[in-house]
Amino acid sequence: MSAPLAPTPTEPAPNIDGEIIPDAIAPYMPWVIEMAQGLLLCLFILLVGWLASKWVAKAATAAVARIRDDLALARFLGGIAQYMALIATVVAALGAVGVQTTSLVAILGTAGLAVGMALQGNLAHFASGVMLLFFRPFTLGDIITAAGQTGQVKDIGLFATTMHTPENLTIIIPNGAITGGSIVNLTALGTRRGTVDVSVAYGADTEKVIAALQKAAAAAALVVNDPSPPAVALVGLTADSLDFQVHCFSQADMNSHLGMLHNVRNAVYNELNAQGIEIPFNEIVVHQA
Repeated sequence: MSAPLAPTPTEPAPNIDGEIIPDAIAPYMPWVIEMAQGLLLCLFILLVGWLASKWVAKAATAAVARIRDDLALARFLGGIAQYMALIATVVAALGAVGVQTTSLVAILGTAGLAVGMALQGNLAHFASGVMLLFFRPFTLGDIITAAGQTGQVKDIGLFATTMHTPENLTIIIPNGAITGGSIVNLTALGTRRGTVDVSVAYGADTEKVIAALQKAAAAAALVVNDPSPPAVALVGLTADSLDFQVHCFSQADMNSHLGMLHNVRNAVYNELNAQGIEIPFNEIVVHQA
């Protein structure tokens, strides 16, 4: 039995709906239909993969948080899991439209190497982020001083760490800048010492001044006696004053520390006035020629 003849120019090919398909397009219709099906499958895979990557990130974050009780590390590993799921999704979607995924993986590997060479600085920040999360010099909520900035850690990302300052400013510091210098964790021990500078006029009884300052500091709100009670020291004999320092501890959080310093200064001022101890101020003496 002979094969059916292809449609002739005088006999246009009908499509499945009975409509006429131009002869110039008819030979390409199977390819168009195949490509359309591939594109629809590709979009479906991308949509499912994107939703699945979100679920994978949440599941990985929750699992690590249960095991290590470290939200920063959990977020970090959850982000890596999400990116890996997205990469697998893209490879599968491209395979659905006929792209040779074996060659694609090789190309991606080569491109990744080239990008890595071009972004060595960012890769260093990434490596620093891994070090911060595994060695844990600080964690979320800690108040630190790093790279010349002081603030509360809000997020430890793949490439940068985000902090909030007492002025309610957001500071984003590259992780490499943090690990490249010293890190001061102000809240690791639970309490934090603050210092109030006080100057009194010459002629004051130093023992009386020290007793007044200790009394004021001990009575100030938010001052704690752990690891030690307030201490007072004479630290300088300047040209116009005797200089003292009052050292007090407070809870390590920012509000308690700043509140403690305010309370101590206020109590010191009131106690010096009550004791009749003079606080010096600058004077300008003018001699008329």
